[in-house]
Amino acid sequence: MSRNNAEKGPRVLHISADFPDPIEPFKTPVIKRLVELTAADFDHRVISLNRRSPGPVDFARSLLSRPIGKPSLKTEWVDFDHGEALTYSAPPRGLWHRAMLEQLADRIAADIAASPLRPDLLIAHKLGVEGIAVRRIARQTGIPFALTIQGNTDRKILAARPDLRALFREIFHEAKTVFAFTPNARMAVERYLGERSDPVRLLPCPTDLDTITTPHVTGEGLASVFHLKNYHVKNLSNLARAAKLLQEEGNAPSISIVGGGSEADRAVCQRLVADVPSITLEGAADRDGLPERLNRASGMVMPSRSESFGLVFIEALFCGVPIIYPANTAIDGYFDDCPFAVRVDASSPRKIADAIRRVQKDEAMMKAALAKWQVSDAARRFTRPAIAATFRSGINSALKSTVA
Repeated sequence: MSRNNAEKGPRVLHISADFPDPIEPFKTPVIKRLVELTAADFDHRVISLNRRSPGPVDFARSLLSRPIGKPSLKTEWVDFDHGEALTYSAPPRGLWHRAMLEQLADRIAADIAASPLRPDLLIAHKLGVEGIAVRRIARQTGIPFALTIQGNTDRKILAARPDLRALFREIFHEAKTVFAFTPNARMAVERYLGERSDPVRLLPCPTDLDTITTPHVTGEGLASVFHLKNYHVKNLSNLARAAKLLQEEGNAPSISIVGGGSEADRAVCQRLVADVPSITLEGAADRDGLPERLNRASGMVMPSRSESFGLVFIEALFCGVPIIYPANTAIDGYFDDCPFAVRVDASSPRKIADAIRRVQKDEAMMKAALAKWQVSDAARRFTRPAIAATFRSGINSALKSTVA
């Protein structure tokens, strides 16, 4: 396994299942961006986790190999630029969830013990998965740990595993620093686990599209931006129903779905919008061309069923476009009093239609308010320098602590 001998500052070991690596190169880049934004301040190393379900024969053999009836863990390590990609075997559907992650923790703790470069801080990039492993590593090694809360996975695991909530409560309250991507994610965890004595720090996800494109009124219809394979979670079906309601009223704006996908993805999406001619599948937009494309729209609408953050909403605001976003997920909680951000019940086509109608009617007012927001401190908190400062401050706070 590779080791970085450069002394850049305190050594921080990140354990994340959401870091692009040679095994899964197309994971979300959010954690990678956080690491890179603070690379001048800390000597970062990443263990990027990849879970694989064993086949039926291997699963049976692993059960039989252990007298206590819990599957044995298999691991494979691959070096890459940021550290190691670690593939581990674990049953699907959360079977032996804690047992497998604690075996994984033992392997990583042994690796730390064998290394001359001991980390000064561990960071678990989710509570319900990585948190289990990192807290055990921390207890074995005496290294303090921090934690990030990500909305979707952590909410689902907390709801589905009441048997593990006592453990999750200990992890949540023992962490020296806790970051949450959104207010909604923070509140969801606190409902289950209580409030920390040291408050949770809000840490928006960084984007490369954080420069300002000034809004201007176009009246050209709305856009929605997602890869077509994600049509279900992005709630294309209810968006189509909302557009059909507006169509029946004779008031349907054009809605362009900006995003690529396979022929199969496109075929499914085309069937969902077949009787709604106001919706078109525009295809993928070049990343560099996305600000100009979004800026032409009256608004950006994406009533997702769930989102860990919903980075495209922030990108749309920097691109000068009002947004329609889903309640109780994604960026909910950041824009409660902002007229250019319309919160909507994603389960209701009627309410989605009402929100679209509101953007049509109030585009000029919304974009004027958005232009003021773009040059405010509220907007700057979503820029990379501000996010890096928040992450840096939280890490430094954790480094001042020791494991109890």
